[in-house]
Amino acid sequence: MRLYLLRHGAAESSAHSGRDADRALTQEGRDKVRSVVRRARAGGMWPTMILSSPYARALETAQIAAKALGTDDEILTSNAFIPEASPEEAWAEIRTHKTQSEILVASHEPLCGALTAFLLNSPTLAVDFRKSTLVCIDTGLHRPRRSRSAPARRAAVDAHSETRLIATPNRRWGRAEYASPIG
Repeated sequence: MRLYLLRHGAAESSAHSGRDADRALTQEGRDKVRSVVRRARAGGMWPTMILSSPYARALETAQIAAKALGTDDEILTSNAFIPEASPEEAWAEIRTHKTQSEILVASHEPLCGALTAFLLNSPTLAVDFRKSTLVCIDTGLHRPRRSRSAPARRAAVDAHSETRLIATPNRRWGRAEYASPIG
């Protein structure tokens, strides 16, 4: 499975409700998300499913991505992608959609960086996941893992996971400079 992790764009400093979950994107945030997704689309990004945190800024990011990609498929939301979620929770949710070949996840920091490190089997890797950053990771989920125990299968990440592409508002869509040291 190819996984695209997209951190939400720049958001307003506070929502009218006072709730962090209700903060919307700024115009600059919307523009940068649109730009990054369009560049990635031109580079071959074709997610078959879009998942998102239910927080307003991530959901708006997912909606902008869907429009830029020309899809009107439903965006599925999950608390597994909120800022406080663990990489294990996020990975478990993503794995429930393992029949999908490419998934885009709109989420937050610190989860995006932690999930990237988790998927690369590099827990000490510090990933500077700035707003509107998009990372593509080939997870290797399509490979069978019959030899592991049931608990290990639920939490396992294929040892051949690697970062393929990275795009930020200030950087062109291009090859990543890091691959998992395992495998």
